[in-house]
Amino acid sequence: MLNKNGNASVFTGRVLTNTPVSELVASYEFTGSSVTIEGVVQESGTSINDFTEIVVYSVANSEGATESYTVDLTKFTGLPIIYLATDGAVAIDSKETYVTGDVSIDGGRDFTDLPASEMQIRGRGNSTWFLHPKKPFQMKLEEKAEFLSMANDKKWLFLAEYSDKTLLRNKITFEMGYLSNLDWTPQGRFAEVYINDQYNGTYHVTQKVEESDNRVALGDSGYLLELDQLERLDADDVYFDSVITERFLINIKEPSLEFGSAEYTYIKDLLDDFETALYGPSYRSASAGYARYIDLDSFVDWYLINEITKNQDSQSWSSMFVNVIPGGKIKMGPLWDFDLSFGNVDYSDAQYSDGFWVKHHPWYQRLFQDPAFVEKVKIRFAYFKQNQNFILNKIDGYADQLEWAQQENDDKWRTIGMAVWPNPVVFDTYQKEVDHLKSWYSHRMEWLETALGEL
Repeated sequence: MLNKNGNASVFTGRVLTNTPVSELVASYEFTGSSVTIEGVVQESGTSINDFTEIVVYSVANSEGATESYTVDLTKFTGLPIIYLATDGAVAIDSKETYVTGDVSIDGGRDFTDLPASEMQIRGRGNSTWFLHPKKPFQMKLEEKAEFLSMANDKKWLFLAEYSDKTLLRNKITFEMGYLSNLDWTPQGRFAEVYINDQYNGTYHVTQKVEESDNRVALGDSGYLLELDQLERLDADDVYFDSVITERFLINIKEPSLEFGSAEYTYIKDLLDDFETALYGPSYRSASAGYARYIDLDSFVDWYLINEITKNQDSQSWSSMFVNVIPGGKIKMGPLWDFDLSFGNVDYSDAQYSDGFWVKHHPWYQRLFQDPAFVEKVKIRFAYFKQNQNFILNKIDGYADQLEWAQQENDDKWRTIGMAVWPNPVVFDTYQKEVDHLKSWYSHRMEWLETALGEL
């Protein structure tokens, strides 16, 4: 073990493999009369102790004076470890069909262990499922349960973050969401994942965007909608076309409805009325314009977070959610799908830290023609600018948390220093990837501060 920060009384170390640390025997030399742990006498090379938590050795001399020595042993990468075991060790190779099995968690120091529990699991995602070897998953527990200290629920997502070599873009965007006026932003935790006893890398395990008391709270009558495209829909999806823009359709994610039902007609008419008002001659009117229909705080914050990150998938129709409770106003959100943000794309202008992006979405293009909306955006941007250092510190903090995990993940998948679709740039170390993320974000905030100020 190595001493830490030059402090001879603090020793740190790491078990390089995923090996239990609950029953380890330490060997050491000391000068004194006895060694104890919480009053229990120790013997070098013989005494068994649990090193899951930090262990403090007390060394006493013949005169009764004691000196304390702290042993901080990291197991594997220090992250919680999730074990997915499918029945018969069958592969998880379908987005449509669940396979059954069990899930368990070794929570380490920071999380509660989960004993083996029944689950079902399948693939998820679009390009992330079809193009990358490290697959994302959706897991469904048999019963609702807390998972990695996230509130009780059944469905949990395993984001592979394969093309995002920092593993941080979704996580950092969620941090912006926690600062915002949006009603709910998913929580996520980093974890190591084993599938049928084989290491499969570091995952970002998150809550799913769905109706739930602990997620998108819609009560008994609310709607969760997604702006979408026909070729991306499932056969049983229920949707309607955007009445004005004709650039996307609106998929009713929840509740489950029938075409032409009263509930279907209500939400279709509400969105039609909003678009008609937005593109009508009196769109700036507080009583007759778009403001009658939308929650401005959510529209402004959703816009700014997506514009700050310049999210590839938020300009037109991908992973854009809207929610509404009958009798209330239409709200943007929740946030979702930011692996192709912060410049991590090579096939559009979203690569560059300069230039507007989400402002060109048809709804926002029209909203920005209203000086009152522009002023709200300017005022709110100042808030996010004030929190710029907070976000930069979060990036550093999570990168530190992933110090060992990113190495193990790269040993498995070999992405650092390699061209991975759709990375616009390639760096030969993890730290350089993180530095690029921070630099891109800082330049983006500088550009937006000037550009918004000139509107």
